[in-house]
Amino acid sequence: MVVTEIVEISASKVKVYIDEEFAFVLYKGELRKYGLKQGNQLAQGDYDELMHTVLPKRAKLRCMNLLKSRDYTAEQLRNKLRQGYYPPEVVEEAIAYVSSFRYVDDLRYAVDYINCSHENKSRRRIDNDLQRKGINVETIARAWEQWQTAGNEQDEEEQINRLLEKKHFDKEHADRQEVQRMYAFLARRGFDGDKICKVLLK
Repeated sequence: MVVTEIVEISASKVKVYIDEEFAFVLYKGELRKYGLKQGNQLAQGDYDELMHTVLPKRAKLRCMNLLKSRDYTAEQLRNKLRQGYYPPEVVEEAIAYVSSFRYVDDLRYAVDYINCSHENKSRRRIDNDLQRKGINVETIARAWEQWQTAGNEQDEEEQINRLLEKKHFDKEHADRQEVQRMYAFLARRGFDGDKICKVLLK
């Protein structure tokens, strides 16, 4: 293995390329420790130590520090590590580590998100939000089931009524254009068409 390029990305960090391909990011002190210079050989033992000890430890600590401030989904943590240029195998090792201690738990995250959002967001909107955060549809379905099994329920019709009231919508005197405009507004919020019609037209 030959170090073919070293690119500075900050005052303290560099990107290291091996055999013409990006390998990892190191601190400049680590360059000196491992004697890494452009054109030099990288010993297999040193490469293994970096990939299996140094970088995984750093990635795990990065995850732990992030989780101190708030919850993340597994995919959100992956994205944070990718932004730090960690190799894919190191990223997955770090995610597996924090998941093993349930520091990151997509099911728990989804249940908590539902609990915080069910009064002001439609189920479809919540589902879309959770998918954008990287949670798969199976986990989201399990989260709703767990949330409902605990005795919770969502009243989307009541939500729609509150939004209509907030918009000062007068059902008794609204013309067709106003009704259509309000229908479109509620549909964009993710509410089911049948429920919108039921509230708007009753």
